[in-house]
Amino acid sequence: STGSFQPVLRTLARPIQREQLRDTLQQWITTCKEDICSGISSLLVYVTSLKALAAIRDAIWDLLSTDSISLHWGSVCQCLLERPLDVWEDFLQHLFLQRLQAITKDEMDTISDSSTQLLTSALRDLESPAPQAAAPPKGHGGHFESDVASFLWSEAPGDLLSDSAWVSVAQRDPQHHSGLAMKTLALTPCVQSFCTALDAKLRTRLDDLQHYLPVQEPGSSYPSPALQGTRPAKGLAASAFDRFKDAADVEQSLRDSCLACVQQILSHIRSELSSGEPRPDLGTVLFVARLCQSMGDLCTNLRRCVLGREGSSEALGKAKAPAQVGPAQARWVGLRRDLGACSMDAYRIWSSALSQALVDHFATALNADTPGAILKTATSWEELEIQEEAESGSSVTSKIRLPVQPSWFVQALLFQLCLEVNRVGGHALPRPTLHELLKSCLDQVLHHYHSITQQTQDKDHGFPMTQTRALQLLFDLRYLCSTLSPRPEGGQGGGSSQDPRIQQVCDWLEGFIDPFDLDVFTAPLSAPLNRLSQRTSVLLGFLTDTEKQFVQRNSAASSQEQYNILPLASSQIRFGLLPLSMSNTRHTKAGRQAVDPATPTNSAIDHSFCPGNLFRQLAHHEEEPAAPSLFKLSWLSGMAK
Repeated sequence: STGSFQPVLRTLARPIQREQLRDTLQQWITTCKEDICSGISSLLVYVTSLKALAAIRDAIWDLLSTDSISLHWGSVCQCLLERPLDVWEDFLQHLFLQRLQAITKDEMDTISDSSTQLLTSALRDLESPAPQAAAPPKGHGGHFESDVASFLWSEAPGDLLSDSAWVSVAQRDPQHHSGLAMKTLALTPCVQSFCTALDAKLRTRLDDLQHYLPVQEPGSSYPSPALQGTRPAKGLAASAFDRFKDAADVEQSLRDSCLACVQQILSHIRSELSSGEPRPDLGTVLFVARLCQSMGDLCTNLRRCVLGREGSSEALGKAKAPAQVGPAQARWVGLRRDLGACSMDAYRIWSSALSQALVDHFATALNADTPGAILKTATSWEELEIQEEAESGSSVTSKIRLPVQPSWFVQALLFQLCLEVNRVGGHALPRPTLHELLKSCLDQVLHHYHSITQQTQDKDHGFPMTQTRALQLLFDLRYLCSTLSPRPEGGQGGGSSQDPRIQQVCDWLEGFIDPFDLDVFTAPLSAPLNRLSQRTSVLLGFLTDTEKQFVQRNSAASSQEQYNILPLASSQIRFGLLPLSMSNTRHTKAGRQAVDPATPTNSAIDHSFCPGNLFRQLAHHEEEPAAPSLFKLSWLSGMAK
């Protein structure tokens, strides 16, 4: 029947030409490729995760790696097409890569939109309609942005981690930060919650992406995917294609989408900063500044998204030399630079608004020309005895009075400035921001001092400039310049970069002082000025440089000095602003105990393991005559980290 039917050739059989067969097969393959691309593209739209996309790819790999297909596939293609035909690379790989890029972009756009909405809601919550209103309730964390000091000195259950007593800092996961560590960085709960939310979303993207990438070695920056056990374990020789050949393109897609997401967040932040430029809310400005400053550190998965395998290689063994910077590392450095620039812009808005508000009050008191207002701001003067030579050659003793303290409005300006810096967590402020704040305050102060010279020349009424007032203003100006002038980063002293207005105002004030008195007052006026700078260097804290705080003074000068200047340690100790004793009495006592005759050690060994021995040691240390120290219990120093 039909099963045994064989056609009968009426003419002689002719062999098909090789070129004709190849061209016909190529046309058929091209048609199949177009149909497959259109059909599979329409089906891949329903795949919404990289895990599902990787499962489909692995199923194709399993199918093409079977012996029935892969055994003679290469020889048949070479015989008919005279070239190898890779079904994955020629038909499917670019479709899967396009779908992966689309999924990654959509997910990152979703993260960007949700982060922008979260940021907008956080900024709206931080905005206060009445800056002078009463403090918000304690349960609301928004007031911490403009008053970080209340956050730093408040206790919370998470200040110390539960395993702080037995897990060292080196063994701890860098992603786990204690509350004290966050307080040392002045990172408020609002900043932590935003970074935690963003980091969790990026971690979800990374976990999904790992199913499409090769399994990383232990210790790398990428976690092991959940699908690792279900992947085929066949060798490379039996595989139909390399599933992870496009791993670099996959990471590049994630990197581009992640950078675009962060840039969109930064664009929204800049628009928020520019919208509130006339009268900015300092709480929102500080929140934005801290957020941009800490986003690269708190969002650890952001770094993994950008660096990819370059970050894992650096974490493993620092394989690359410091001079060799890969493209991913360069883009990460650029992102950190953009975040830092946005943070500095926000800090600049805060410092400008703060200096303007404080100097306005200073200018009101400085420009007061009534006798009552001038007497109200007067402070302490000192009476000194000087030896003068009379015309007859004999020595004459006379008394002069010089200011030893700045005016009240000068002290109020510096103290309020220091208070505001400490209120926002001055220990975590960037050093350029502090220098810029001091420079802005000094510039505005000099502007108001210079305006006095013009006002006095223009008007004929008001209280005249007397020698006493000129001496006080001269002392105030020199003290302000000594305190607010930041020390250059590279060298000692700042005389070459001194503002010329300082000398102009000083010359103008010295014009109201009798030349003979000015010659007599010059040397005695410098001593109380230097003494005052030393006495207030610790009190003003962040307004003075570290070099100005730790001043070496000889014993002769300190013995003759009648004022009680706070003794400071000469070394950079852990708590630099505390007057901790650096004596070695504890070491000398330990040496004496070593020289003393040995006591029975059995009882000492037994008592060392008794319950409550730690408290006996504490009581024993409290009875020591040595100066108190915060470093006796060294094993407690790592608990706060």
